[in-house]
Amino acid sequence: QVQLVESGGGLVQPGGSLRLSCAASRSIFSFNSMGWYRQAPGKQRELVATIPITSGGSANYADFVKGRFTISRDNAKNTVYLQMNSLKPDDTAVYYCSALGILRDYWGQGTQVTVSS
Repeated sequence: QVQLVESGGGLVQPGGSLRLSCAASRSIFSFNSMGWYRQAPGKQRELVATIPITSGGSANYADFVKGRFTISRDNAKNTVYLQMNSLKPDDTAVYYCSALGILRDYWGQGTQVTVSS
């Protein structure tokens, strides 16, 4: 069973930065891609960013985070990161890590990000 463990969430002021981490319990090379999604209260879960692992191509970002967020990976640590800069109150949500496997998707438990003064 694959486990994805997110960390790095918290409370930050508008304009601040956070880095989220997603540690996988097995080699990330067993996944086609990995990504970050978020869900704000009363809203549907939405894509934030994805990064290819074995599928090729380049990282993909939602329009509302382009230029502010960066997704990256550390193959040796089996970890994917989301660097979030210039945070806005609208970025407040639970952020989930996801991994696309051959037969199914895997999800982490989520980490809360709150942007507030």
